[in-house]
Amino acid sequence: MAAIPSQLQGSTAGLATDTRSLDALRARANADPRGAVREAAKQFESLFMAELMKSMRATTLKADGEGGSSGAGGMATDMLDQQFATKMSGLPGGLSEAIMKQLERQMGMTPGPIPVTKSANNTPAPLNAKPVATAVPQSGAAGFVQQHTSAAQRAEAETGIPATFMVSQAALETGWGRKEIRHGDGSPSYNLFGIKAGPNWKGATAEVTTTEYINGKAQKVVAKFRAYGSYAESFADYARLMKDSPRYAGVVRAASGATVAGADASASARAATGFAQGLQRAGYATDPAYADKLSRVINTTLRLQRSLA
Repeated sequence: MAAIPSQLQGSTAGLATDTRSLDALRARANADPRGAVREAAKQFESLFMAELMKSMRATTLKADGEGGSSGAGGMATDMLDQQFATKMSGLPGGLSEAIMKQLERQMGMTPGPIPVTKSANNTPAPLNAKPVATAVPQSGAAGFVQQHTSAAQRAEAETGIPATFMVSQAALETGWGRKEIRHGDGSPSYNLFGIKAGPNWKGATAEVTTTEYINGKAQKVVAKFRAYGSYAESFADYARLMKDSPRYAGVVRAASGATVAGADASASARAATGFAQGLQRAGYATDPAYADKLSRVINTTLRLQRSLA
């Protein structure tokens, strides 16, 4: 199991052995909601594993004709089982991952059903603001859209590509901000569009492992990506790439004529599909399903914007 965060080190196994660590978990949720969700999921799995082992041991003792655990020996056995349960919790692909994903969806921290409330991050943070602890509602799709709409609108003025399309592409590339490209020291690169640093790029870079599709097969490769000083710079560079590269001229022409605001759902969906397919034909990404994924994210963003209007 991963090391227990310092906020929860008051006991060996967190919630699995000490309910007082609930207070620590609540406190952590204010500063690091995603980390708190991950820790809570591991603790739920640990509790489940402990009960499972207790039941299995009771069944084994009964089959062997022995009584239940009691006294010092029984207490030691229970503590050992508890430690085994803790060690087996939080492993990749385990129950805690499923619990974490469900909790994140319910709390608006991952793309999925659009939040019905209009209170989810209705006040976007300034792009030049210093990083601060993010409350849970601000971590969802609504917060991502509102945070980047202004920069996307400026890029729309430069390219004619609807701001909604660009915000959605940034959401797809970064997993709604959860999987941004970062430098080796963990600092952000502010690269929202996965633009690589080619030989002509003179700015800063971030080198990370990424997935590329080579001959239709996904492979992990190390690549250099462009790094910026802000998210606004990322949108501005994306706008220059779209506007100046002959490769994307057709995409820009088609997208600049797309009607999104005020259009009915079917027209918006057609415009989204056209833009996404155009990018894939131009070779923006190697993922063969890129157009389908981007179309779905654009339509999600459009529904979200309508719900917040």
